[in-house]
Amino acid sequence: MPIRLRPACEDGDPELFFPTGTTGMAVLQIEEAKAVCRRCPLMESCLQGALERNELGVWGGTDEDDRRGMKRRRARKRAAV
Repeated sequence: MPIRLRPACEDGDPELFFPTGTTGMAVLQIEEAKAVCRRCPLMESCLQGALERNELGVWGGTDEDDRRGMKRRRARKRAAV
């Protein structure tokens, strides 16, 4: 029977991954959520899904600002080709 990988966030508080705001205590919450993601075996697939679905919150070790930047860089690369 194949081993099923489990997300690192599975047993945590889901609210950790949906901070309110981007300053003050929210910055600490975002960093804490990203730390959980960094130890997850599913981080890359989680990130790809978040990019495809335009998710809010922390997914795949990134926050919304990180993912917007990633999308902008990808668009610039496509335009340059």
